[in-house]
Amino acid sequence: MRFSLRILLACCLAGLQFLAVLTVVFSSYFTSERALIAHARDLLRDVGTNAIEHSKGFLNPAQGAAELAARLAQNRVVASEDHVQLEQLLFQQLQITPQFAGVYYGSEEGNFVMVMRTEDAQAPFRSKIIRNEGGARSIELIWRNDDFSVVAREQTPEDPYDPRNRPWYLRAKSDLTTIWTDPYIFFTSQQPGITLAAPVVDAESGVKGVVGVDIEISKISDFLSRLKIGVQGKALIIHRNGDVIAHPDLDLIKITREDGTLRFANIAEFEDPIARAAFAGHAGRGPVLVDQVTASQFTWDGEVYVSTVMPPISDKLPWTIGVYAPEDDFTAVIKQNRTANIWIAALVAAISGVIGLALADYIHRPVRAFAVRSTLISQGELDPTGPAPRTYKELERANATLMQQILARRDAEREYGQTFDLSSRAMAQISPKDGAVIRANAKFAELIGAASPADVVGCRIADIAHPGDLAQSACADSGPGGAETSCEMRWYRRDGAMIHVSLNSIVIRDDQGRPLHGVLMVDDITRDKAREGQIAQLNRDLSHLARGNTMGQMAAGLAHELNQPLAAIAQNADTALLTLGEGADPELRELLDEIERQSLRAGDIIRALRSFIRKDEGTRHPFDFADLLDQAQRLVHPEATEAGVRIVTLTVGLPQVTGNHIHVAQVIVNLLRNAIEAIAPEPENERLITIHATREGDLVRVCVQDSGPGIRDGINLFTQFETSKPDGMGLGLSICRALVEANGGQLWHEKPAGRGARFCFTLPVAAAAAAA
Repeated sequence: MRFSLRILLACCLAGLQFLAVLTVVFSSYFTSERALIAHARDLLRDVGTNAIEHSKGFLNPAQGAAELAARLAQNRVVASEDHVQLEQLLFQQLQITPQFAGVYYGSEEGNFVMVMRTEDAQAPFRSKIIRNEGGARSIELIWRNDDFSVVAREQTPEDPYDPRNRPWYLRAKSDLTTIWTDPYIFFTSQQPGITLAAPVVDAESGVKGVVGVDIEISKISDFLSRLKIGVQGKALIIHRNGDVIAHPDLDLIKITREDGTLRFANIAEFEDPIARAAFAGHAGRGPVLVDQVTASQFTWDGEVYVSTVMPPISDKLPWTIGVYAPEDDFTAVIKQNRTANIWIAALVAAISGVIGLALADYIHRPVRAFAVRSTLISQGELDPTGPAPRTYKELERANATLMQQILARRDAEREYGQTFDLSSRAMAQISPKDGAVIRANAKFAELIGAASPADVVGCRIADIAHPGDLAQSACADSGPGGAETSCEMRWYRRDGAMIHVSLNSIVIRDDQGRPLHGVLMVDDITRDKAREGQIAQLNRDLSHLARGNTMGQMAAGLAHELNQPLAAIAQNADTALLTLGEGADPELRELLDEIERQSLRAGDIIRALRSFIRKDEGTRHPFDFADLLDQAQRLVHPEATEAGVRIVTLTVGLPQVTGNHIHVAQVIVNLLRNAIEAIAPEPENERLITIHATREGDLVRVCVQDSGPGIRDGINLFTQFETSKPDGMGLGLSICRALVEANGGQLWHEKPAGRGARFCFTLPVAAAAAAA
């Protein structure tokens, strides 16, 4: 895919600006977010620590007051039996410590003195005194003002209250130390509270009584509601058993039992779902288990919260404080800032893109002109030697190099195209995908009988190949690297005629080795194939004829030589019979008769053999002597090549001749072989054979001359069994002369002016050629 350089430059500039701003924005955002969340966790931990310290500060005075009252009673500074004095002491403690709801003392005798705050309209304080004296029990309620003055008194004898049965009394008496009760809802005020009790111990009699302090811990909930924890953050306190004892919303911590009394809500049933989620990993229906300060994150209703859970305040106050707040309370500002920065980044990128587009257009303008000019030059629509547009120095140098390459490519393409189209050989370009022709020259179209090269496009080699040569159709594809391959095939032309072709192919590949196309070069070898068949047949005929003639000449010579001794044997046997006369031994006469009969019989056999092998005139007909001469040269070509002999033929416009072409071919082959054998042993020789054929009237004169040593004197060349070769039989030239004469010509030897030998023979011109 191609992109405009102008658009690419603008997009790159705007994109880089946008990425740079986004990188800064997000880097700043994540760094700030981590810092703010770490700060939020520190803030939540500080809030939890403050809540712990506030709770301790709220409850520690109660412990001091109770222990002080216990020591005063124990050391008899205040007589526990003196109810008036004890009431005054407790009243003072209640006034000094505003977080106290009530202070009281119960003895082993069942006596009880309690001073408590009240919300009655008639007085702010109320005392409850129970006396057991002489078996009589009295219960009095006294309402007092801030100055300890009595406002009202009331006797309530029906009140069954006995301090000795209360849990705070029993635990303090049992543990003999200051104890804290579990938080509970006060019956009178219906507010959450806790009781602290300290035993009054006498060294002689043991426990004399217990001093107790009631503390309303709703003040702690008020403190938690006043805490500023982000925008929506909250803190709560959970007792060891999972009860929520302090929360900004005081109503959520109370649950009414079936009997009408109140109890604390457990965290598992607490109606604040966010608080439940904050303690989900620390509390359930069982005890709350927190060993150290634990910071975490949780998600509720798609919003992320941060939370911190503190360990218990102490063993006596096993309260766990949890603080939570939405993460957006701390990071909302930077998120808004991030969004604004992203929009600013987009705006900056857009402005940069517009500026970059203008700048890119300015930079790209000469590049575009350069590209347009290069395209027009490559298409041949513009002269590359014309003036080039003004552009950058780098592009000017690239332009000069490109122009050289374009001109060189155009020249190469033109030369290749002309070579391809005007080639005398049939050529085609083959697709590497399916082997179809994608381009062909006129010679290729003519070869397969197509009307024009365009008619050949799309044709596949397998479509025109002979069925028996389909396996060789793959030779249109070359081996790896574009190596040349060649083969011979039989093709069918468009008119149905079959031709023999020779194929050479090569695959053109790119730099990565991928095939671009194949180049196929085809030669029509139909005539060569036919000529090779004729030559092979002629060779077979000549070999057969040469063997027959040679054996015939040998047989004729033997028959001629044997006839005379056989005739002498017959005459001698007949003469012997006449000499012996009638009185000869019958057995001897019989033997001589048998000798005469057998010699005559042998003569008859030899005459019959001579008659059978006498010279055959053969079938004579007109033929093209030039073609026959060419075929004969092909027969001896391997021998001439092996011997390093060169054969030169000098013929001009030879007519047809009449004769037996097999006989004439044998003569030519024998003369050429004799010449090759004469030249071969001499390495320093010129090693040349010249065939000169001309027409002389009604005859064609043919001379075969070699550059060998020539014929020795005293040799009768045409006599049977006489030869100049050490391993020759002396029959070749005699047979050649007989064959030439049988075809109406003459064969003779001429001594040339220089080295070598020259044998000439004549053949009659065909009747039609002679008449012309």
